[in-house]
Amino acid sequence: MSQRNSLPNTRTTRRKFMQTTGAVAAGVALAGGSRARAAETLAKNGGPQAVTFPADRHKAVLKWPQYDPEDFEVIQKITDLDAADMYDHLPAMEKEWSKFIGVPFSKNHNNGTAALMSMYFATGFPPGTEIMVPSYTFYSAAVAMRFFGYVPIFVDIDPKTACMDVEDAARKLTPRTRAIEAMHSWGLPCEMDKICAFAKEHGLLVLEDAAHAHGASMQGKRMGAWGDMAIFSFQATKPLPSIEGGMGTYQKREHFEAASVFGEYRDPPLLPADSPYRKYVGTAFGPKFRMHPVAGALVRRQMKVLDARNAMIKAQVRRLNDVICQLPGLSEPYCRPDQDRVYYSSNVLFFDEAKAGFSRKALVEALKAEGVSISSGAYPEQHKNAIYKEAKWWHHPPVVPDLPGTTRVNATAINVGLMRTEAPELVDQYIKAFQKVWAHRKELA
Repeated sequence: MSQRNSLPNTRTTRRKFMQTTGAVAAGVALAGGSRARAAETLAKNGGPQAVTFPADRHKAVLKWPQYDPEDFEVIQKITDLDAADMYDHLPAMEKEWSKFIGVPFSKNHNNGTAALMSMYFATGFPPGTEIMVPSYTFYSAAVAMRFFGYVPIFVDIDPKTACMDVEDAARKLTPRTRAIEAMHSWGLPCEMDKICAFAKEHGLLVLEDAAHAHGASMQGKRMGAWGDMAIFSFQATKPLPSIEGGMGTYQKREHFEAASVFGEYRDPPLLPADSPYRKYVGTAFGPKFRMHPVAGALVRRQMKVLDARNAMIKAQVRRLNDVICQLPGLSEPYCRPDQDRVYYSSNVLFFDEAKAGFSRKALVEALKAEGVSISSGAYPEQHKNAIYKEAKWWHHPPVVPDLPGTTRVNATAINVGLMRTEAPELVDQYIKAFQKVWAHRKELA
Protein backbone atom coordinates (compact mmCIF):
# COMPACT_ATOMS: atom_id res chain seq x y z
CA MET A 1 0.00 0.00 0.00
CA SER A 2 2.85 2.39 0.79
CA GLN A 3 4.32 1.88 -2.69
CA ARG A 4 0.98 2.56 -4.33
CA ASN A 5 0.65 5.82 -2.42
CA SER A 6 4.20 6.87 -3.22
CA LEU A 7 3.50 7.21 -6.95
CA PRO A 8 1.05 10.14 -6.81
CA ASN A 9 3.17 11.79 -4.11
CA THR A 10 6.24 11.64 -6.35
CA ARG A 11 4.30 13.19 -9.21
CA THR A 12 2.87 15.95 -6.98
CA THR A 13 6.32 16.77 -5.60
CA ARG A 14 7.70 17.08 -9.11
CA ARG A 15 4.87 19.39 -10.16
CA LYS A 16 5.52 21.63 -7.16
CA PHE A 17 9.21 21.60 -8.00
CA MET A 18 8.47 22.66 -11.57
CA GLN A 19 6.09 25.39 -10.42
CA THR A 20 8.52 26.69 -7.81
CA THR A 21 11.81 26.63 -9.70
CA GLY A 22 10.59 26.82 -13.28
CA ALA A 23 11.40 24.62 -16.22
CA VAL A 24 14.86 26.14 -16.67
CA ALA A 25 15.97 25.29 -13.15
CA ALA A 26 14.53 21.81 -13.51
CA GLY A 27 16.50 21.37 -16.72
CA VAL A 28 19.67 22.44 -14.92
CA ALA A 29 18.99 19.91 -12.16
CA LEU A 30 18.40 17.18 -14.71
CA ALA A 31 21.57 18.10 -16.58
CA GLY A 32 23.47 18.03 -13.29
CA GLY A 33 22.29 14.50 -12.67
CA SER A 34 23.43 13.55 -16.14
CA ARG A 35 26.85 15.12 -15.62
CA ALA A 36 27.25 13.24 -12.36
CA ARG A 37 26.78 10.01 -14.31
CA ALA A 38 29.12 11.04 -17.12
CA ALA A 39 32.01 9.54 -15.16
CA GLU A 40 30.27 6.15 -15.31
CA THR A 41 31.33 4.13 -18.34
CA LEU A 42 28.45 2.95 -20.51
CA ALA A 43 27.53 -0.67 -19.92
CA LYS A 44 28.01 -1.38 -23.64
CA ASN A 45 31.65 -0.37 -23.13
CA GLY A 46 32.18 -2.43 -19.99
CA GLY A 47 30.76 -0.16 -17.31
CA PRO A 48 28.20 -1.14 -14.64
CA GLN A 49 24.56 -1.52 -15.66
CA ALA A 50 22.21 1.22 -14.50
CA VAL A 51 19.41 -1.32 -14.06
CA THR A 52 20.36 -3.67 -11.24
CA PHE A 53 16.81 -4.83 -10.47
CA PRO A 54 16.85 -8.66 -10.17
CA ALA A 55 16.33 -10.18 -13.61
CA ASP A 56 13.54 -12.56 -12.57
CA ARG A 57 11.58 -9.77 -10.86
CA HIS A 58 12.21 -7.45 -13.81
CA LYS A 59 10.73 -10.06 -16.16
CA ALA A 60 7.75 -10.56 -13.83
CA VAL A 61 7.03 -6.80 -13.70
CA LEU A 62 6.97 -6.59 -17.51
CA LYS A 63 5.05 -9.84 -18.04
CA TRP A 64 1.67 -9.65 -19.76
CA PRO A 65 -0.98 -10.91 -19.39
CA GLN A 66 -1.11 -11.26 -15.62
CA TYR A 67 -3.87 -13.31 -14.04
CA ASP A 68 -4.90 -13.58 -10.39
CA PRO A 69 -6.33 -16.57 -8.48
CA GLU A 70 -9.80 -15.08 -9.07
CA ASP A 71 -9.28 -15.43 -12.83
CA PHE A 72 -8.58 -19.15 -12.49
CA GLU A 73 -11.59 -19.58 -10.23
CA VAL A 74 -13.98 -18.23 -12.87
CA ILE A 75 -12.35 -20.45 -15.50
CA GLN A 76 -12.87 -23.46 -13.26
CA LYS A 77 -16.55 -22.62 -12.83
CA ILE A 78 -17.03 -22.59 -16.61
CA THR A 79 -15.20 -25.87 -17.19
CA ASP A 80 -17.27 -27.56 -14.48
CA LEU A 81 -20.49 -26.93 -16.44
CA ASP A 82 -22.20 -29.21 -18.93
CA ALA A 83 -21.52 -28.32 -22.57
CA ALA A 84 -25.08 -27.03 -23.04
CA ASP A 85 -24.63 -24.48 -20.24
CA MET A 86 -21.11 -23.17 -20.94
CA TYR A 87 -22.22 -20.33 -23.20
CA ASP A 88 -25.10 -19.09 -21.06
CA HIS A 89 -23.04 -16.38 -19.34
CA LEU A 90 -22.10 -14.61 -22.60
CA PRO A 91 -25.29 -12.46 -22.78
CA ALA A 92 -24.60 -11.23 -19.24
CA MET A 93 -21.06 -10.36 -20.30
CA GLU A 94 -22.41 -8.32 -23.22
CA LYS A 95 -24.70 -6.34 -20.91
CA GLU A 96 -21.82 -5.68 -18.51
CA TRP A 97 -19.62 -4.47 -21.38
CA SER A 98 -22.39 -2.19 -22.68
CA LYS A 99 -22.71 -0.62 -19.23
CA PHE A 100 -18.92 -0.28 -18.88
CA ILE A 101 -18.51 1.48 -22.26
CA GLY A 102 -21.82 3.36 -22.18
CA VAL A 103 -23.57 2.00 -25.28
CA PRO A 104 -26.99 0.37 -25.86
CA PHE A 105 -25.72 -2.81 -27.53
CA SER A 106 -22.69 -5.10 -27.47
CA LYS A 107 -21.97 -8.38 -29.23
CA ASN A 108 -19.26 -10.90 -28.40
CA HIS A 109 -16.96 -12.30 -31.09
CA ASN A 110 -14.13 -14.80 -31.09
CA ASN A 111 -11.52 -12.13 -31.90
CA GLY A 112 -11.12 -8.54 -33.04
CA THR A 113 -10.97 -9.50 -36.72
CA ALA A 114 -14.36 -11.23 -36.45
CA ALA A 115 -15.71 -8.10 -34.77
CA LEU A 116 -14.40 -6.01 -37.69
CA MET A 117 -15.99 -8.29 -40.28
CA SER A 118 -19.31 -8.21 -38.45
CA MET A 119 -19.15 -4.42 -38.21
CA TYR A 120 -18.46 -4.06 -41.93
CA PHE A 121 -21.36 -6.37 -42.73
CA ALA A 122 -23.64 -4.31 -40.47
CA THR A 123 -22.94 -1.08 -42.38
CA GLY A 124 -25.01 -2.46 -45.26
CA PHE A 125 -23.04 -0.46 -47.82
CA PRO A 126 -23.06 -1.45 -51.49
CA PRO A 127 -19.92 -2.89 -53.12
CA GLY A 128 -17.53 -0.16 -54.18
CA THR A 129 -17.99 1.84 -50.99
CA GLU A 130 -14.79 3.43 -49.68
CA ILE A 131 -13.99 3.56 -45.97
CA MET A 132 -11.32 5.86 -44.56
CA VAL A 133 -8.83 3.99 -42.36
CA PRO A 134 -5.26 4.63 -41.20
CA SER A 135 -2.47 2.67 -42.84
CA TYR A 136 -0.85 2.61 -39.39
CA THR A 137 -2.99 -0.27 -38.13
CA PHE A 138 -3.38 -4.04 -37.93
CA TYR A 139 -3.97 -5.68 -41.30
CA SER A 140 -7.52 -6.90 -40.65
CA ALA A 141 -8.88 -3.36 -40.29
CA ALA A 142 -8.28 -2.87 -44.01
CA VAL A 143 -8.12 -6.36 -45.53
CA ALA A 144 -11.46 -7.49 -44.04
CA MET A 145 -13.22 -4.82 -46.12
CA ARG A 146 -12.63 -6.75 -49.33
CA PHE A 147 -15.05 -9.54 -48.37
CA PHE A 148 -17.88 -7.01 -48.78
CA GLY A 149 -16.54 -5.22 -51.84
CA TYR A 150 -15.38 -2.23 -49.82
CA VAL A 151 -12.14 -0.39 -50.53
CA PRO A 152 -9.85 1.29 -47.96
CA ILE A 153 -8.84 4.93 -48.30
CA PHE A 154 -5.57 5.20 -46.44
CA VAL A 155 -5.43 8.28 -44.20
CA ASP A 156 -2.25 9.58 -42.59
CA ILE A 157 -1.60 9.94 -38.86
CA ASP A 158 -0.52 12.99 -36.92
CA PRO A 159 3.20 12.53 -36.07
CA LYS A 160 2.60 14.13 -32.67
CA THR A 161 0.05 11.50 -31.63
CA ALA A 162 0.20 8.52 -34.06
CA CYS A 163 -3.59 8.89 -34.35
CA MET A 164 -5.71 9.76 -37.39
CA ASP A 165 -5.07 13.12 -39.06
CA VAL A 166 -8.51 14.60 -39.81
CA GLU A 167 -7.03 17.22 -42.12
CA ASP A 168 -5.59 14.47 -44.31
CA ALA A 169 -8.97 12.72 -44.26
CA ALA A 170 -10.59 15.89 -45.61
CA ARG A 171 -8.11 15.93 -48.50
CA LYS A 172 -8.92 12.32 -49.43
CA LEU A 173 -12.71 12.40 -49.30
CA THR A 174 -14.33 11.01 -52.47
CA PRO A 175 -17.95 10.63 -53.67
CA ARG A 176 -17.71 6.93 -52.78
CA THR A 177 -16.69 7.55 -49.14
CA ARG A 178 -19.35 6.39 -46.68
CA ALA A 179 -17.48 5.89 -43.40
CA ILE A 180 -14.40 6.89 -41.42
CA GLU A 181 -12.67 4.47 -39.05
CA ALA A 182 -10.46 5.84 -36.27
CA MET A 183 -7.85 3.65 -34.58
CA HIS A 184 -6.82 4.69 -31.06
CA SER A 185 -3.10 4.00 -31.37
CA TRP A 186 -1.41 2.46 -28.33
CA GLY A 187 -4.38 3.41 -26.11
CA LEU A 188 -4.30 7.15 -26.95
CA PRO A 189 -7.76 8.41 -27.99
CA CYS A 190 -8.14 9.94 -31.42
CA GLU A 191 -9.63 13.43 -31.49
CA MET A 192 -13.13 12.04 -31.74
CA ASP A 193 -14.85 15.42 -31.45
CA LYS A 194 -13.12 16.55 -34.65
CA ILE A 195 -13.66 13.20 -36.39
CA CYS A 196 -17.36 13.14 -35.50
CA ALA A 197 -17.82 16.75 -36.65
CA PHE A 198 -16.11 15.93 -39.96
CA ALA A 199 -18.27 12.82 -40.38
CA LYS A 200 -21.49 14.71 -39.63
CA GLU A 201 -20.59 17.40 -42.15
CA HIS A 202 -20.11 14.80 -44.91
CA GLY A 203 -22.75 12.24 -43.90
CA LEU A 204 -20.29 9.50 -42.91
CA LEU A 205 -20.69 6.65 -40.44
CA VAL A 206 -18.13 6.82 -37.63
CA LEU A 207 -16.42 3.52 -36.86
CA GLU A 208 -13.93 2.98 -34.05
CA ASP A 209 -11.10 0.49 -33.86
CA ALA A 210 -10.66 0.49 -30.09
CA ALA A 211 -8.58 -2.69 -29.99
CA HIS A 212 -5.83 -0.84 -28.06
CA ALA A 213 -8.02 1.38 -25.92
CA HIS A 214 -9.97 -0.57 -23.28
CA GLY A 215 -10.97 1.98 -20.66
CA ALA A 216 -9.61 5.07 -22.43
CA SER A 217 -11.92 8.07 -22.59
CA MET A 218 -12.30 11.61 -23.89
CA GLN A 219 -14.46 14.30 -22.30
CA GLY A 220 -15.73 11.61 -19.94
CA LYS A 221 -16.94 9.33 -22.75
CA ARG A 222 -15.28 5.95 -23.25
CA MET A 223 -13.65 4.96 -26.47
CA GLY A 224 -16.13 2.72 -28.25
CA ALA A 225 -19.03 5.01 -27.36
CA TRP A 226 -18.18 7.83 -29.79
CA GLY A 227 -18.78 6.03 -33.06
CA ASP A 228 -21.88 4.50 -34.60
CA MET A 229 -20.09 1.18 -34.18
CA ALA A 230 -16.82 0.08 -32.61
CA ILE A 231 -14.72 -3.02 -32.09
CA PHE A 232 -12.46 -4.27 -29.31
CA SER A 233 -9.91 -7.07 -29.24
CA PHE A 234 -9.28 -9.11 -26.09
CA GLN A 235 -6.23 -10.91 -27.48
CA ALA A 236 -3.54 -11.70 -24.93
CA THR A 237 -1.45 -8.55 -25.51
CA LYS A 238 -4.37 -6.15 -25.06
CA PRO A 239 -5.14 -4.06 -21.92
CA LEU A 240 -8.01 -6.47 -21.20
CA PRO A 241 -6.62 -9.90 -22.08
CA SER A 242 -8.89 -12.93 -22.45
CA ILE A 243 -6.17 -14.74 -24.48
CA GLU A 244 -8.42 -14.45 -27.54
CA GLY A 245 -11.72 -12.68 -28.03
CA GLY A 246 -13.45 -9.62 -29.42
CA MET A 247 -16.45 -7.35 -28.93
CA GLY A 248 -18.53 -5.03 -31.08
CA THR A 249 -20.46 -2.07 -29.68
CA TYR A 250 -23.41 -0.45 -31.46
CA GLN A 251 -25.52 2.66 -31.03
CA LYS A 252 -28.38 1.48 -33.27
CA ARG A 253 -30.47 -1.65 -33.02
CA GLU A 254 -30.30 -2.40 -36.76
CA HIS A 255 -26.49 -2.44 -36.72
CA PHE A 256 -26.43 -4.63 -33.63
CA GLU A 257 -28.86 -7.15 -35.10
CA ALA A 258 -27.05 -7.36 -38.43
CA ALA A 259 -23.64 -7.83 -36.77
CA SER A 260 -25.06 -10.44 -34.39
CA VAL A 261 -26.78 -12.57 -37.01
CA PHE A 262 -23.78 -12.39 -39.34
CA GLY A 263 -21.68 -14.51 -36.99
CA GLU A 264 -24.00 -16.24 -34.49
CA TYR A 265 -26.50 -18.80 -35.76
CA ARG A 266 -28.28 -18.95 -32.38
CA ASP A 267 -29.30 -15.27 -32.40
CA PRO A 268 -32.18 -15.00 -34.95
CA PRO A 269 -34.88 -16.55 -32.73
CA LEU A 270 -33.82 -14.27 -29.86
CA LEU A 271 -34.47 -11.08 -31.83
CA PRO A 272 -37.71 -9.04 -31.56
CA ALA A 273 -40.59 -10.18 -33.75
CA ASP A 274 -40.26 -7.13 -36.01
CA SER A 275 -36.56 -7.71 -36.72
CA PRO A 276 -35.76 -8.23 -40.42
CA TYR A 277 -33.12 -10.75 -39.34
CA ARG A 278 -35.35 -13.05 -37.29
CA LYS A 279 -36.25 -15.14 -40.35
CA TYR A 280 -32.68 -16.46 -40.68
CA VAL A 281 -33.23 -19.09 -37.99
CA GLY A 282 -30.92 -22.06 -38.35
CA THR A 283 -28.44 -20.49 -40.74
CA ALA A 284 -27.69 -16.87 -39.86
CA PHE A 285 -25.26 -15.67 -42.57
CA GLY A 286 -22.57 -18.34 -42.46
CA PRO A 287 -19.64 -17.43 -40.18
CA LYS A 288 -19.47 -18.73 -36.63
CA PHE A 289 -17.87 -15.94 -34.62
CA ARG A 290 -19.05 -16.80 -31.10
CA MET A 291 -16.58 -16.15 -28.27
CA HIS A 292 -15.05 -19.08 -26.43
CA PRO A 293 -16.86 -19.41 -23.08
CA VAL A 294 -13.60 -19.40 -21.09
CA ALA A 295 -12.57 -16.17 -22.85
CA GLY A 296 -15.93 -14.69 -21.90
CA ALA A 297 -15.36 -15.61 -18.27
CA LEU A 298 -11.96 -13.90 -18.33
CA VAL A 299 -13.47 -10.76 -19.88
CA ARG A 300 -16.04 -10.52 -17.09
CA ARG A 301 -13.39 -10.94 -14.41
CA GLN A 302 -10.80 -8.63 -16.03
CA MET A 303 -13.43 -5.93 -16.52
CA LYS A 304 -13.66 -5.56 -12.74
CA VAL A 305 -9.97 -4.71 -12.36
CA LEU A 306 -9.37 -2.91 -15.66
CA ASP A 307 -9.67 0.71 -14.50
CA ALA A 308 -7.51 0.18 -11.42
CA ARG A 309 -4.87 -1.68 -13.40
CA ASN A 310 -4.83 0.98 -16.13
CA ALA A 311 -4.39 3.67 -13.47
CA MET A 312 -1.50 1.83 -11.86
CA ILE A 313 0.32 1.35 -15.17
CA LYS A 314 -0.31 4.97 -16.12
CA ALA A 315 1.10 6.20 -12.78
CA GLN A 316 4.34 4.36 -13.39
CA VAL A 317 4.57 5.68 -16.95
CA ARG A 318 4.10 9.20 -15.63
CA ARG A 319 6.79 8.68 -12.98
CA LEU A 320 9.18 7.75 -15.79
CA ASN A 321 8.12 10.00 -18.65
CA ASP A 322 7.77 13.19 -16.60
CA VAL A 323 11.52 13.02 -16.02
CA ILE A 324 13.05 11.46 -19.13
CA CYS A 325 10.96 13.50 -21.59
CA GLN A 326 12.93 16.56 -20.45
CA LEU A 327 16.00 15.04 -22.11
CA PRO A 328 16.85 16.69 -25.45
CA GLY A 329 15.18 14.92 -28.37
CA LEU A 330 12.87 12.69 -26.31
CA SER A 331 9.09 13.22 -26.19
CA GLU A 332 5.85 11.28 -25.83
CA PRO A 333 2.65 11.27 -27.93
CA TYR A 334 0.59 14.36 -27.20
CA CYS A 335 -2.48 13.67 -25.07
CA ARG A 336 -5.07 16.43 -24.77
CA PRO A 337 -6.10 17.56 -21.28
CA ASP A 338 -9.63 16.26 -21.91
CA GLN A 339 -8.35 12.80 -22.83
CA ASP A 340 -7.61 9.94 -20.44
CA ARG A 341 -5.39 7.47 -22.23
CA VAL A 342 -4.40 3.89 -21.44
CA TYR A 343 -1.29 1.97 -22.47
CA TYR A 344 -1.22 -0.96 -24.85
CA SER A 345 1.85 -3.14 -25.41
CA SER A 346 4.56 -0.58 -24.60
CA ASN A 347 5.37 2.96 -23.55
CA VAL A 348 5.80 4.52 -27.01
CA LEU A 349 8.12 7.53 -27.12
CA PHE A 350 9.42 9.69 -29.99
CA PHE A 351 13.16 10.16 -30.49
CA ASP A 352 14.46 13.10 -32.54
CA GLU A 353 17.98 12.19 -33.62
CA ALA A 354 18.85 15.75 -34.62
CA LYS A 355 17.91 17.20 -31.23
CA ALA A 356 19.44 14.33 -29.27
CA GLY A 357 22.67 14.33 -31.24
CA PHE A 358 22.89 10.57 -31.81
CA SER A 359 21.02 7.83 -33.66
CA ARG A 360 18.03 5.78 -32.61
CA LYS A 361 20.06 2.63 -33.27
CA ALA A 362 22.76 3.83 -30.87
CA LEU A 363 20.12 4.75 -28.28
CA VAL A 364 18.46 1.33 -28.36
CA GLU A 365 21.78 -0.50 -28.18
CA ALA A 366 23.04 1.62 -25.28
CA LEU A 367 19.82 1.34 -23.24
CA LYS A 368 19.55 -2.40 -23.82
CA ALA A 369 23.10 -2.76 -22.48
CA GLU A 370 22.06 -0.77 -19.41
CA GLY A 371 19.25 -3.29 -18.77
CA VAL A 372 16.27 -1.32 -20.15
CA SER A 373 13.53 -3.17 -22.05
CA ILE A 374 13.46 -1.21 -25.31
CA SER A 375 13.13 -1.63 -29.08
CA SER A 376 12.68 0.49 -32.18
CA GLY A 377 9.03 1.32 -32.68
CA ALA A 378 8.16 0.28 -36.23
CA TYR A 379 4.47 -0.61 -36.74
CA PRO A 380 2.89 -2.05 -39.92
CA GLU A 381 2.15 0.37 -42.76
CA GLN A 382 -0.69 -1.33 -44.61
CA HIS A 383 -0.40 0.62 -47.85
CA LYS A 384 3.05 -0.89 -48.48
CA ASN A 385 1.76 -4.48 -48.58
CA ALA A 386 1.33 -6.40 -51.83
CA ILE A 387 -2.40 -7.08 -51.48
CA TYR A 388 -3.32 -3.41 -51.96
CA LYS A 389 -1.37 -3.22 -55.20
CA GLU A 390 -3.20 -6.12 -56.87
CA ALA A 391 -6.51 -5.06 -58.36
CA LYS A 392 -7.94 -8.60 -58.48
CA TRP A 393 -8.67 -8.55 -54.73
CA TRP A 394 -10.74 -5.35 -54.78
CA HIS A 395 -13.88 -3.86 -56.27
CA HIS A 396 -11.58 -1.13 -57.58
CA PRO A 397 -7.89 -0.66 -56.80
CA PRO A 398 -7.04 1.11 -53.55
CA VAL A 399 -4.93 4.24 -53.91
CA VAL A 400 -1.45 3.66 -52.50
CA PRO A 401 -0.40 7.09 -51.17
CA ASP A 402 2.61 8.70 -49.55
CA LEU A 403 1.93 9.08 -45.84
CA PRO A 404 4.62 11.32 -44.31
CA GLY A 405 3.13 11.29 -40.82
CA THR A 406 3.14 7.51 -40.72
CA THR A 407 6.70 7.41 -42.04
CA ARG A 408 7.77 9.97 -39.46
CA VAL A 409 6.29 8.04 -36.53
CA ASN A 410 7.90 4.78 -37.59
CA ALA A 411 11.24 6.54 -38.05
CA THR A 412 11.21 8.12 -34.59
CA ALA A 413 9.27 5.79 -32.25
CA ILE A 414 10.84 3.66 -29.55
CA ASN A 415 9.04 1.10 -27.40
CA VAL A 416 9.91 1.05 -23.70
CA GLY A 417 8.63 -1.84 -21.62
CA LEU A 418 5.48 -1.25 -19.58
CA MET A 419 5.67 -2.01 -15.88
CA ARG A 420 2.53 -4.01 -15.13
CA THR A 421 3.02 -4.21 -11.37
CA GLU A 422 4.20 -1.50 -9.03
CA ALA A 423 7.98 -1.24 -9.07
CA PRO A 424 9.11 2.32 -8.21
CA GLU A 425 12.70 1.15 -7.72
CA LEU A 426 12.79 -0.22 -11.27
CA VAL A 427 11.27 3.00 -12.65
CA ASP A 428 14.01 5.00 -10.94
CA GLN A 429 16.67 2.73 -12.40
CA TYR A 430 15.21 3.24 -15.89
CA ILE A 431 15.47 7.01 -15.28
CA LYS A 432 19.10 6.58 -14.25
CA ALA A 433 19.77 4.54 -17.42
CA PHE A 434 18.31 7.21 -19.70
CA GLN A 435 20.21 9.99 -17.94
CA LYS A 436 23.43 8.00 -18.13
CA VAL A 437 23.04 7.43 -21.87
CA TRP A 438 22.31 11.13 -22.49
CA ALA A 439 25.42 12.05 -20.51
CA HIS A 440 27.40 10.12 -23.15
CA ARG A 441 25.67 11.67 -26.18
CA LYS A 442 28.89 12.92 -27.77
CA GLU A 443 30.45 9.48 -27.41
CA LEU A 444 27.40 7.79 -28.96
CA ALA A 445 27.36 10.26 -31.84
